[in-house]
This record gives sequence, structure tokens and C-alpha cells, in this order.
Amino acid sequence: MSAPFARLLSATAPLSAPLAALDAPALWANADDLVRRAAGVPIRVASKSVRVRSVIERTLARPGFAGVMSYSLAESCWLVDQGVTDDVLLAYPTVDRAGLLLLTERSIEGERRRAAITLMIDSTQALDVIDTVAGISHPVLRVCLDVDASLRPGVLGVHPIHLGVRRSPVHSAKQAGALARAVSAHAGFDLVGVMFYDAQVAGLPDTSPAVRMVKRISSTELAHRRGDVVRAVSQHADLEIVNAGGTGSLEVTGADPAITELTAGSGLFTPTLFDGYDAFEAHPSAYFVLDVVRRPAKDVATCFAGGYTASGPAQANRMPTPVWPEGLTLLGTEGVGEVQTPVKGKAARGLRIGDRVVFRHAKAGEMCERFDAVTLVDDAGRAETVPTYRGEGKNFG
Repeated sequence: MSAPFARLLSATAPLSAPLAALDAPALWANADDLVRRAAGVPIRVASKSVRVRSVIERTLARPGFAGVMSYSLAESCWLVDQGVTDDVLLAYPTVDRAGLLLLTERSIEGERRRAAITLMIDSTQALDVIDTVAGISHPVLRVCLDVDASLRPGVLGVHPIHLGVRRSPVHSAKQAGALARAVSAHAGFDLVGVMFYDAQVAGLPDTSPAVRMVKRISSTELAHRRGDVVRAVSQHADLEIVNAGGTGSLEVTGADPAITELTAGSGLFTPTLFDGYDAFEAHPSAYFVLDVVRRPAKDVATCFAGGYTASGPAQANRMPTPVWPEGLTLLGTEGVGEVQTPVKGKAARGLRIGDRVVFRHAKAGEMCERFDAVTLVDDAGRAETVPTYRGEGKNFG
């Protein structure tokens, strides 16, 4: 049996499956590689790609990492209250009433949260909602402007193509400057940052010459537009944060002098959607393990559970991938199931009831929503089991 599977399976043998395991040497080697690729630009940890408090804490303790990019306001408050960090950038706009009341609470805890947490906005309507929930006399809140980083090729101002994710309605420097001016005139808010997430670069493997071309064009366009946006917004705000990039674009984005920080998270676990990048070699560190409970045919073994399909378009690449024993594949007619997952191939012939099969998830943090704990296995085969967000009773959406 090849490493790391022998080590992982031996260390987790006493534990009941389904279970999640992290290869600690690979995890921390990935962290070091992210820092190397960032070339001195600090990396904010994307918590949605981890969802394990202790792993976030240990990552932040390593040189090169600074602050958290969260995905929920409730999560942001919890991370600050738990002392994980005093620097949280919420990646998405929020209308979470309970979270906003926690943030604007006039108490020592509320002051600590407000000093640590920066909200994301992309319209003045977001400010109006906060005013409605917390009252127009709420304490001053830090906000960051989300700028659409998609590529919109077109002619004479017409953009028939949108390459990237649908996020902010703010795309141009003119639009960003106008919104910054409106925020600066709106009492109760302090605009301290701008963010650009280049999904069509950071989140897209280099699968073809066409993809590589789109990524080059988009990176060049963004390098010019980011600078224009930062200059336009800076006329109305003192910017502390210019955040950009992701696991797949650290080298390119980090070279832009306009930015102050990068973000990465998936690169710690390296799920299957991050295979196939030219800029780095994938070294998976996150796995889940299932028990074989049936042998319905000579070359088919059926595992208990496993229906952990990733979010996004309903395509085969969103399904988990069996990686040990080598040579196993999913059944096209069944895929991964709510209570059972059959795998097939020559390797299945040697599997017996009670044996274990190792899988990789398509995305990073989503795996942890399925487990109360993950087990870190070090290079000596020692196991340490720590709770996920779910294991700490936290479900942030």
C-alpha cells in the first residue's frame, strides 16, 4: 500500500467510518507552498475552505498568513469571540439580523467584534438594511467594497460575454468610485477596503490552451483595472485592505503592486477541483474513508454512505473520487449515494466486507460539513482528532 494511505488507514483503524482524515505533513507542506507562491504578500485564510477551527488557528500561527476571510457574519463573530483572530474580512454581503445585532451591540464584546470584522458590500442598499436592523445611530462599522473581477470582453462598451462568477454589480472604476463616494456620505460606515475575486483565473484548472489564454487575458485586464479602481476609491476612503486572488492565482495576482493581501484556503486541502493547474502541483491532504459493506458482484464493492457531492454545476467533477485502492471508479448509473456508494474495477475484486476505501472530495471545506471531526495523522502515524465547525455545533449556512 502506498503512502500516505497505509499511514492514514493504520492511524484511523480504531475509529468508526465514515471518517475524515488529514495528512498533516501534506497539509503543512501545502501551507508552506502557498506562502512561497505568494512571494511575501500576506495570505488571508479562506475559512469556508477549511471549517476546522484548530486548523485555521494553526495556519494563522505560521509565517506568511494573516487574518481570516469568513463566509458568514455569525461565523465571523464566533471566530472573534473564540480568540481565533482579530482580523476578519467577511467575503459576502450579509443581512443576518442576529449577526448584525451582535456586531452593533454596545458592549465590550461588541466593540471587539467591530474592531475585528469588516463587512462586504456592493450597493448602498446593503447599508440601508443594516440601518433598518440596527438603527440609524448604530456604531460605526468597517466595510469593504466587492468589485466584480470577471472578464467582460466586448466592443464599444457592449459586453456580450461574462467570464467569471456573478458577484458584485460594481465592475468599472467609475462605478466603484461612485459607490465609494456614496458610502463616505452615509453615516455609520467606514470604507476601509476593496476586494477582487478572479474566479475565472484562481478557480479554473489549466485544462486547455483556450483556458490558459482566457486566464492570461483576464489577469492582464485585471492588473490594469484594479489599479484604476483603487485610485478611484481612494479619493473617498483611506484603504487599509486591497484583497485579491485565490489558491489558483497567487503568483500572478500577488505581483500586482496595487494589492495588500491575497486569500487562499482550498490549497491547504487541495481537493480534486484543484488538480491540473500549471502553477503548482497538487498534493492532496484531505480525505474521507468509507467501509465496504457489500459485494454485489465480482468487480463491485459497495461502501456505506459517501453521498458528498460538491456544490456548483451538476457535473461529474463535483463527485468525490475513490483514490485507494488504486483503479476504483464510481458506477455511472449510481454515483455517490445517500447511504451507499458502489465502486468498481479490478481493485474491487480484492476488497472484503469491512475493508476501507479512501476518497477525495471535489471541494475543500464542504467535506467538513459532513463530519463532526477530522483526524490529523502526522508523519509518524500518530493521530489527533479535532472537531469541525459542525462538531462544535456550528452551522453557518
